[in-house]
Amino acid sequence: MMGLAPYESGDDVAETAFYRHGIQRMSGRSTTGSHRAATPLELLFDLTFVAAFGVAGNELAHGIAVGHGGSAVGGFAFAMGAIIWAWINYSWFASAYDTDDWVFRVTTMVQMAGVVVLAIGIPPMFASIDEGLPVDTAVLVAGYIVMRLAMVAQWLRAAAGDPRHRSVALTYAVAVSIAQIGWVLVAILPLGVTGTLVGAMLLWVIELSGPIVAERRGMTRGTGSTPWHPHHIAERYSLLAIIALGETVLGTLAAAQAISGSEGWTLDAIVVIAAGVALTFALWWTYFLLPSAPILAVARERSFPWGYGHVLVFASIAAVGAGLHVVGYVFDEHYEVSTVTAVLAMAVPVFLYLTALLLLHAWLVRAWPRGVALQIVSLGLTVLAVVLAVAGLPLSLCLLVVLAAPTSLVVAYEAGAWRALSTQLDDAVRRATTAS
Repeated sequence: MMGLAPYESGDDVAETAFYRHGIQRMSGRSTTGSHRAATPLELLFDLTFVAAFGVAGNELAHGIAVGHGGSAVGGFAFAMGAIIWAWINYSWFASAYDTDDWVFRVTTMVQMAGVVVLAIGIPPMFASIDEGLPVDTAVLVAGYIVMRLAMVAQWLRAAAGDPRHRSVALTYAVAVSIAQIGWVLVAILPLGVTGTLVGAMLLWVIELSGPIVAERRGMTRGTGSTPWHPHHIAERYSLLAIIALGETVLGTLAAAQAISGSEGWTLDAIVVIAAGVALTFALWWTYFLLPSAPILAVARERSFPWGYGHVLVFASIAAVGAGLHVVGYVFDEHYEVSTVTAVLAMAVPVFLYLTALLLLHAWLVRAWPRGVALQIVSLGLTVLAVVLAVAGLPLSLCLLVVLAAPTSLVVAYEAGAWRALSTQLDDAVRRATTAS
């Protein structure tokens, strides 16, 4: 029989919620309830980000292909910041206050519409940067504001339903509202690239500091942080990583189509398909080498750097997909893309991805991973791939060297390095438990 998962209230009392209807009080979810998994609504919500990642990745790849890599990277960073930050805020709120009633569902639908509008606004933003015009962020920001104002409504509802965390919820609502006023100004003023960059940086300070101020306010007042669930939030992050990995599959497909359409089923086409699929799998594998939930469950204070650091993880994965798309442009007669450019488009995001995972690992366990030398070697392989491309070696060989970077970590892990990682995780959990 299909139905909703039992709702766990803030006092840890589980209530039967199958086929429950009507508005539920946002009293807060249990932070320790068992079997807390992503809901069908959350999975539906994530689908809109498939489209947003895809549009941003396509614009990045095209910008690089036409020789405007700098402006394309800037536009991609701006777009991905908005996309990922909106997802992060929704997911943490849902982890703490998801009632799954009709109001929560409708508000989620509004946020999904905002994601679609944001995605529609990405191409005009890229075009305006590329042409040196005032940055056209009107539609993109409009979609972002729709998502964020829906979150304001959710936080106000949480403030009414959860007296214990009322001040925290109101702080969230105020911080988000202030930031949205700023984004409206950025959208309507005729700002150039520099003006938009300065304005965006100031607003991102407000956006990123809002949750920190709100949660610290709760800790100072003795009410604690919002009741997010560590295992649920770790699963949510892993699911977005998989969503982002969909871009690498699409990038592989785009590259393979370009190569096969230009040269037929050559060795290059076969290597690109094999390398793209293997790279997707290797990135997925490396992401799950260290489980985050056990640490977050006993050391909730480590959640902010972990959660924020994933912005680079998700953006890097999506950029790898764009890089694979750039590889296809090498074989398109309408573009002049060099082997070096294509390899850089692949190697740089893989380097950033592996670096982000290394730093997140060190932050969670409060120590560098055992076997950090291998981590450094894997990063060096991405640099080697670029060097080989500059030296004039074939693109297919350079792609295989890029692939070797995450693959070497996977092989080492399965060959026995997992034991050291397991021991390190156990030690970190034990130390955090003792300290608390």
